[in-house]
Amino acid sequence: MAKPQIPIEVSEAFRSLVSADVVYLGERHDSAADHATQLEIIEALYAENPNMAIAMEMFQRPFQPVLDAYLAGAITETELFIQSEYNERWGFSWEFYAPIIRFAQTRQLPIIALNAPSEISQQVARQGLESLEGEDFRYIPDVSDINTQNVAYQDFVQASFGEHSGHGDFNFENFFAAQVLWDETMAMSITEFRQANPDTQIVVLAGQGHVVFGYGIPDRVARRLDSQLDQQIVILNPPEAMDSEDAEGTQVGDVLWYSPSSP
Repeated sequence: MAKPQIPIEVSEAFRSLVSADVVYLGERHDSAADHATQLEIIEALYAENPNMAIAMEMFQRPFQPVLDAYLAGAITETELFIQSEYNERWGFSWEFYAPIIRFAQTRQLPIIALNAPSEISQQVARQGLESLEGEDFRYIPDVSDINTQNVAYQDFVQASFGEHSGHGDFNFENFFAAQVLWDETMAMSITEFRQANPDTQIVVLAGQGHVVFGYGIPDRVARRLDSQLDQQIVILNPPEAMDSEDAEGTQVGDVLWYSPSSP
């Protein structure tokens, strides 16, 4: 049964978000309820502080100029969909994200294309980080900034995605390196924007696996920004079949937000 809903603008959980530097809205990509909740939170935060940017895993960094053109009104939403190669590179329903993208354009909010080019992440998944060279690093961090040493994160990824291990020549080390490459690239994208716009709140839309326990993006943003960052908050719709804390007592998220379809 769904939890009773408290108006978002008066909920205690919401009040804690208003002053955060970075707010992560961890999603299940195929959940319409998660995306509706994301928009609700974004609208409420914007009402409190319109100095906001929306950072999206769904767009890859080479397509930032396409996003900028859409926000400036130079191209249509259909052209954004086509020119960002959304269907080929992401593929989940456009209508899950379109209301958020339209909201950003109407209010002239920046949208940050967070993700690494899929060609690069796929190469790493097949051949490892050592296969990267030269122009491969145009949109991603240097190998020295890609930290794969978090054992708890490795265990989490292996437990979450272990079903891949039975397919062909699957190599978990390379698979995990590709996951971390996504995390580090998204963290770099957030960091670069934050350094250029230190007073702008960043609301991040990314899969739950990239934000739970802080393992993926949040810890890597904190590493890069260090003392330049006061507070990050991770919001999750309650994850199914996931412990609420890890072996060291780290909470899965800072706020569990119950949407109408939550258990």
